[in-house]
Amino acid sequence: MNADLKKHQNNNRMYLKLTLLLLFITASVHAQTVLRTDVLVIGGGTGGCAAGIQSARMGVNTIIAEPTVWLGGMFSAAGVAAFDGNHNMPSGIWGEFRQQLYKVYGGPNAVATGWVSNTQFEPHVGDSIIKTFAGALPHLKVLYQTVFVKAIVNGSTVTGAVFVDVKTKKQITIYAKQIIDATELGDVIAGANIPFDMGMEASSITGENINVPESNDIIQDMTYAAILKDYGKGADRTLPKPANYDPMEFDGCNNEFSSTPEKITSNVTAQKMLDYGKLPNGKYMINWPGKGNDIYINMIPMNAQQRKAAIVQAKAKTIRFIYFLQTQFGFKHLDLADDEFPTDDKLPLIPYHRESRRVKGLVRFKIQHIAQPFAQAEALYRTGIAVGDYPIDHHHRENPKAPQHLGFYPVPSFNVPLGALIPQKHNGIIIAEKSISVSNVVNGTTRLQPCVMMTGQAAGVLAALAVLQNKNARDVHVRTVQQELLKSKAYIMPYYDVKLLHPHFGSIQRIGATGILKGKGEPHQWANRTWFYPDSSVTTTVFINDIAPFIRLQHYNHPFITVDDAVRIARQLGFIYQLQNEFDYNNYNNIKQQIENKWSSWGLKNFDEKRNITRGELAVLLDQIINPFQLKQVNHTGQFE
Repeated sequence: MNADLKKHQNNNRMYLKLTLLLLFITASVHAQTVLRTDVLVIGGGTGGCAAGIQSARMGVNTIIAEPTVWLGGMFSAAGVAAFDGNHNMPSGIWGEFRQQLYKVYGGPNAVATGWVSNTQFEPHVGDSIIKTFAGALPHLKVLYQTVFVKAIVNGSTVTGAVFVDVKTKKQITIYAKQIIDATELGDVIAGANIPFDMGMEASSITGENINVPESNDIIQDMTYAAILKDYGKGADRTLPKPANYDPMEFDGCNNEFSSTPEKITSNVTAQKMLDYGKLPNGKYMINWPGKGNDIYINMIPMNAQQRKAAIVQAKAKTIRFIYFLQTQFGFKHLDLADDEFPTDDKLPLIPYHRESRRVKGLVRFKIQHIAQPFAQAEALYRTGIAVGDYPIDHHHRENPKAPQHLGFYPVPSFNVPLGALIPQKHNGIIIAEKSISVSNVVNGTTRLQPCVMMTGQAAGVLAALAVLQNKNARDVHVRTVQQELLKSKAYIMPYYDVKLLHPHFGSIQRIGATGILKGKGEPHQWANRTWFYPDSSVTTTVFINDIAPFIRLQHYNHPFITVDDAVRIARQLGFIYQLQNEFDYNNYNNIKQQIENKWSSWGLKNFDEKRNITRGELAVLLDQIINPFQLKQVNHTGQFE
């Protein structure tokens, strides 16, 4: 009996163990949340929020998985609340965002508070505006405090990702038809084993006329920014003296504190240094590049624990710099803002990264594509999906091993090619943020907030179209993406003199993207330019050459294209390509009469067939009659198909 009892007891114990194991497994399964969506944006930063908003606006179910409690990334959560560049090209969601800032603060002058930017604001306001945009979209769901863990890959296709909920510690698995890597450091690229670059490429690889003899892993300095608040005259908000404080750490930060003249890296006073990042409502952004709070730490290859330690190090330098400002220059009435970030230490939620992994894309956008876009075998300008005008700006002062000759490289305004957002071989994933396929040098301008927001918006367009058309992203036509961006009041060509409100903006953007009428670029200080010259006459010899991919024209005896020439060319094109629309391409007199009848409705004046036609008028005429976007498609290298 005792043996039987013992056996029975053992069986009971075994049953209990199995039951407990089953319960544990069941509980684990239930602790895991599995979601499915059309588009998954991993990271709700500057590019990620734009991508998610755009995708959802196109009626596609979209999820943004954001590791913090804010949207906007570098311009909000990182505290870099000063938009650099694109003041004269308020493209797409960037333009919408700026317009909302104007409403909050009372117009353009109210946000032109510092001298680093025409658009400066409080970070929490930026977060609020983007959350308002997102909250208005029924097709968009934002998951906050959702940290990326790993990618789910089937062959060469990325199908989903695994996350951890910071609050519950539960695992979340999300499957999607299209995924956008909008992480700050390109972590999805790495997690999916997608080839990427990090650091500087040798000049022999890129063909850029920049003296980088050998490739290296050097990236730009990062910054842990801070927002200071003016607590009033007479207030003493001096911080406790930080550990390891030495004021000489900031030797040369301005012309009032330098051990030798050679140490001065910025020819400004202490007050002007502070006013660099002056924000509305008595606040100051501390993001000073010249012996300020920049720091050299490459967080890209680090694991989570190493990144936490690096952030502690970066924060400590910023605190030392704030103490330096308070004690060295008497700014003791300034202290960390207590009404800005939802953090215990009053510092931003994330650091400001200037560089990331850079995907090896269908194309690599290089300096020559910016400096001389119309002279390259790869006509990438035809595939533009975002525009920029900021100089090539690299921060390397904190790394003595870094080349110091990559400063402000003179470039005109430019457009970013669509192929830079698409990996060479992997499907199911589109790239945004600072991880697009550009050279290290070019990252010095594409990394800025407006450009990142615009490339993010383009990524959202591409992802949504891929879902709607049931295609891989690489198979979505370039022109379809561009046309959708134009519908969203975005620029695809970087024309300084044809503003968004120009009556012929769309036509000029489309014709410019064909290369039939090319612009002219010029470096111009901090706001570089490319001109279209819409009111200028069309030079005959240049036009004949530029339209050659569409039609071979005879030599003209007159120096400029006339209205009559334009009508005849349009008729020839329609006849050759057998266009089916309302125009009579078989009869010159008929089509001339049709054009004359529509001339004024197109917003044009003075139909006189004998006079010279302007570039703007010709753009409208060709756009209306032959629609070159439909006439010929282009591949990702800008070649006509």
